[in-house]
Amino acid sequence: MKYIQLIGLTLFLTGLLAFTVIPFLGEYTISEAIVLDNTKDIHQEKMNELLAPMYGKEYSNSFSFIRELNQRVDDYNSVLKAESNWDQVIWDDYSFPLAKASLSSPVQNHPWLFLFLSIGLTVLGGLFYNFPKFKGEPEGVKNNGIFHSKMKNRGWLGMLTGSYLILFYVILYWFPAYMVNLVWMVEPLSLILSGNPASQWFLYGLIYTLAILVMGVRMFRKYRGNRYQQIRTASVMFFQTAFAFLIPEILVLLNKPYFDFKNIWPLDYSFFYDYRIETLTSSGAIGMFMLIWGILLIVVGVPLFTYFYGKRWYCSWVCGCGGLAETVGDPYRQLSDKSLKSWKIERYLIHGVLVLAVVMTALTIANYFSAFSFLGNVTNQLHSFYGFAIGSAFAGVVGTGFYPFMGNRVWCRFGCPLAAYLGMVQRFKSRFRITTNGGQCISCGNCSTYCEMGIDVRWYAQRGQNIVRSSCVGCGVCSAVCPRGVLKLENGPEEGRINEMPILIGNDSVKLNA
Repeated sequence: MKYIQLIGLTLFLTGLLAFTVIPFLGEYTISEAIVLDNTKDIHQEKMNELLAPMYGKEYSNSFSFIRELNQRVDDYNSVLKAESNWDQVIWDDYSFPLAKASLSSPVQNHPWLFLFLSIGLTVLGGLFYNFPKFKGEPEGVKNNGIFHSKMKNRGWLGMLTGSYLILFYVILYWFPAYMVNLVWMVEPLSLILSGNPASQWFLYGLIYTLAILVMGVRMFRKYRGNRYQQIRTASVMFFQTAFAFLIPEILVLLNKPYFDFKNIWPLDYSFFYDYRIETLTSSGAIGMFMLIWGILLIVVGVPLFTYFYGKRWYCSWVCGCGGLAETVGDPYRQLSDKSLKSWKIERYLIHGVLVLAVVMTALTIANYFSAFSFLGNVTNQLHSFYGFAIGSAFAGVVGTGFYPFMGNRVWCRFGCPLAAYLGMVQRFKSRFRITTNGGQCISCGNCSTYCEMGIDVRWYAQRGQNIVRSSCVGCGVCSAVCPRGVLKLENGPEEGRINEMPILIGNDSVKLNA
């Protein structure tokens, strides 16, 4: 089996290397036709004038091409900004569409080949590596030197992995023009699914989904003796593949609005933006259904499901962010900080993001129904700030890139506004709790070690106290790794759910703190 895993690792690294090299292939040549086809009508004349000196020139790499293109536009905008001619500034970033249209590379001519050599080999290698994993080991999760791993305990492999992920997210969100070769590589697949040319977001959605599927196989192997974990893993794999990736693309193919039926405000922070509202209301019955569905999830779905099942129904069974954290991020779950200081920071941050999302949405709705006379374009600036600071930097760069540094639930724990909303319901009005049998606890610490949300589970277990923390996502791993069956996920009556008089176990034997 080790030979199969070695082959898998070789294929994975080969595919990853190809994926890293592909963006540097090809040449760039821009023309007037390309500029006119890929810019808005109000900018065509000026963009044609600004970029005319670049026409016909061959650029051997993306760096020189994009640098000169951006420099010409930036110089023009700088003059206008200095003169306060804000209405004439070209705010749109055309570097991605112009770079994509100007590219000439072997990837365009053979996209399926390069797709197989990069993403295909990476997926194949991951499957080869994961299928035999944990074979011959007894069922159950053990430490087994996890804190001596260079990948799983902030060693050089983990640092390298985290740095690669951070770099990928930075380029994806703010410099997508450098990824046009990779986008061309998935162009045929995008045309099949939605009928539209591929964008960096289609590329990301494909990689995101495949990562969950491949690492989901690892979860099946790791937790093969735990039915709850296997069903939960199958659930996040299904919802990501069907609801987050395939269905929205097929809706576009059918000339319907792009819509993820499982994405809920305020995680879907743009749900109440004016362009989203207008798109849905102008799309007939299906658009109105999407709008009503989204509102019902916020007002009825979240409180109702969280009351009966806790926030685990969404965070550990449905959510795409949670799905990536539970599969790709699982090797790093033990890195979450369990300190009291971290818990305090967590509460301030996550509820602060929720307040910001609520305020932004309230202002957006008020401005929309006042025909933009309330705040004018100020809401657009607020949207840009939130999208940059929270939607991109926090959720993407930090939320995923920091897996090898801070554990797999950085975004869910410190930043997700929907997790904060779900958590408040779970804490004060829910039937869900994790019960503990303090008399059976041997203080091995496995539960706290593997809690991805930074909860010191052992502290509760030793006291025989139910765990009703708002941050708990009900993943059940603490229960899965307990060798004594101390912990149990339960949905029961609200009465007695919060037991403030726990059993104390210490040097003076057992006492009831009554």
